Amino acid sequence: MTKIFTVDAFTDKPFSGNPAGVCLLEKNKDDGWLLNVAAEMNLSETAFVRKEPDGFSLRWFTPKVEVELCGHATLASSHILWQEGILKESEEAVFNTVFSGRLTALKIGDEIVLNFPSITVNDSNSTPELEKALGIKPIYVGDCGVGEYNYIAELESEEQIKSLKPDFNLLTKLPKFGVIVTAKSDNNSYDFVSRYFAPAKGVNEDPVTGSAHCSLAPYWAAKLNKNEMNAFQASERGGYLKVQLEGDRVLLIGKAVTVLEGYLTAV
Repeated sequence: MTKIFTVDAFTDKPFSGNPAGVCLLEKNKDDGWLLNVAAEMNLSETAFVRKEPDGFSLRWFTPKVEVELCGHATLASSHILWQEGILKESEEAVFNTVFSGRLTALKIGDEIVLNFPSITVNDSNSTPELEKALGIKPIYVGDCGVGEYNYIAELESEEQIKSLKPDFNLLTKLPKFGVIVTAKSDNNSYDFVSRYFAPAKGVNEDPVTGSAHCSLAPYWAAKLNKNEMNAFQASERGGYLKVQLEGDRVLLIGKAVTVLEGYLTAV
């Protein structure tokens, strides 16, 4: 039987942060089966991990599609590898991915450090469609992501981020499938806040999005003139993470808690 877990990522408390499925595979499975499992888990992403000679293969699926990069499910996967004794806590987790190359994770104390690619934000223009979908006019709009699949929209304040009520139906009609909204923090505990919407991929709002911070880190590093920052994703569940910009890489630092484990009997 195939072992599977639910892990709350970017938190040290159960039932907060971002829940991810982690499925440990003993052999390759076809994409239809992987998608069915992700749909059954019904989480923003489920990660599928399989041992290889030079590390672990890693793929991520929403309930609807495969995604190119996912931070919280990678954090959850490395947490499970150490928890289950598949790796010693002193060993680095090395993941080989289809779209994002080699990713690594280290356990340092009770924190996990992910090494991810830095994703540049390119200047763009706001559109009436984007503003109508968000219900607000951003002070800045850019493109980011592999193939520039996300908008990044800066708002004037943290309060605007927290009170935002986008129209998810209109968001699905935009040319890009994801929208990151962000603002400088009004709180001394963290440097910037964000939220992430991707209804076109089956995720109206993601609770805590590691991959979005691959763009948020270089964006705010330039604006705040600092490479080490604390971030808060202001979703209903909420989550905290540390980010460090190191050249063309971003370190995403957070914690994880296992909340469920079991076996898939449908193989």
